[in-house]
Amino acid sequence: MIIGLGSDLCSIERIQASLDRFGARFEDRVFTAVELAKARRRPFTYAATLAKRFAAKEAFSKAVGTGFKQGVFMRDIGVVNAPSGAPTLALTGGAKARLDALIPHGMAGRVHLTMTDDHPWAQAFVVIEAIPDDNR
Repeated sequence: MIIGLGSDLCSIERIQASLDRFGARFEDRVFTAVELAKARRRPFTYAATLAKRFAAKEAFSKAVGTGFKQGVFMRDIGVVNAPSGAPTLALTGGAKARLDALIPHGMAGRVHLTMTDDHPWAQAFVVIEAIPDDNR
């Protein structure tokens, strides 16, 4: 069962401007250590790598219906890779609490994420699915 759907389109140049203007303050406020490490391994596409992750955070906040309110913060939403290599989200704090509140009893939440970029744009889509929880 689909619980939420969100999408976002982000300007890579806007992310680059924020990096140029605010540097580490911007990075530390928005991105997780895992996301920053991934971006640093891609020096020629650093801003694009972060722009895709910024779009993923925005898409998730739309999928849960709060935006960045009600305890949902950007740093609580981290893009990681599943063992298959597919991108997904690691949630903590208010983002995890909001997702947990949306999932019906006896079900587990699954977050699907896809991201892409083509300069000057980065885009992400998030689908939140509730599936039977076999661990209950």
